[in-house]
Amino acid sequence: MSNLEENSSPPNIHIQTPPTAHPTRDGHYHTPQTGGIAGILRRWKREDLIKRGSLGLRGIALIFSLISFIVMASNKHGYGRNFDEYEEYRYVLATAILSSLYTGAQVFRQVQELSTGKQLIKPRIAAMVDFFGDQIMAYLLISSASSAIPMTNRIREGADNIFTDSSSASICMSFFAFLCLAGSALISGYKLSTQSYI
Repeated sequence: MSNLEENSSPPNIHIQTPPTAHPTRDGHYHTPQTGGIAGILRRWKREDLIKRGSLGLRGIALIFSLISFIVMASNKHGYGRNFDEYEEYRYVLATAILSSLYTGAQVFRQVQELSTGKQLIKPRIAAMVDFFGDQIMAYLLISSASSAIPMTNRIREGADNIFTDSSSASICMSFFAFLCLAGSALISGYKLSTQSYI
């Protein structure tokens, strides 16, 4: 009887549970043992996508800024219809020039870095310049466009002609450049927030 009581208790068996699998964005599963390399590759792809997205937005902002600058600078159609007779339009022109210079320099730097793989300036300084530069230029573009819109509306009440149409086109290009730089500022802010040494 005592032998039966001793044999009736179940033996202690240790079963190791397999590692849990985590789903990725594309629906595949990977285990933590192989997740290290896959995680690094995903991070590299994300960083490459962020760099190319920032370059694309700044390139488009450069095009819009150049168009705004050219259209406003050529907006001279006689007395009372010259852009340089209005402070608001001179502000749009000055901001378009600054935006063209800034985005042109940024596009050149990013293309150089992507093609050679070498950083022209230190990553920490580049992250700060990108973030603050995008923010400042975006604010300047939207403030110049918003200051010129009421003037254009007042002139249109008297006469709607090629002068007001050119002014409106330049203002629209400045606004589109603002949208691109605002998107680039969001990317720059994300890059700045992920810097581990700040």
